[in-house]
Amino acid sequence: MKPLMTYVKAQWDRIGAWVLIAVGFVALLVGWLGISGTTILAAQMPYIVSGGMVGLALIGVGAMLWLSADLKDEWRKLDAIHEELSADRAASAGARPSRAMPAEDTDVIDLNAPAVRQAVRR
Repeated sequence: MKPLMTYVKAQWDRIGAWVLIAVGFVALLVGWLGISGTTILAAQMPYIVSGGMVGLALIGVGAMLWLSADLKDEWRKLDAIHEELSADRAASAGARPSRAMPAEDTDVIDLNAPAVRQAVRR
C-alpha cells in the first residue's frame, strides 16, 4: 500500500488527468444516451449542455494537466543536465585546459573582424 501512495503523490497530475479524461468521456456518453432517446430539440438541449459541453471541458482540462506533467518532467531533465554541465565546468576551471587555436580548415568566423562588424550593422 505504501508504494502505491508514494506513486500517487509523485504522479498526482497524471492520475488527475486520467480521472478527468475518463469522467469527461462518461459525461459525453451520458449526453449522447440522453439525446438519442428523443427527437424534440428542447428536450435535447440539457443533454447537449450538461453532457457534451461539460464532457469536452473535462477532457480539455485533463489533456492540459497531462501536458503540464510532461513539461515538468522535461524541465527536471533539463535542470539535471544543467547541473551536470555546471559541475563539469567548475571542475575543469581548476584544471585550466590548454587553449588551442582552431585549425585553418574549420568554419570559424571571427565576429570581431572589421568587415563582419560592418556587415552586421547594415
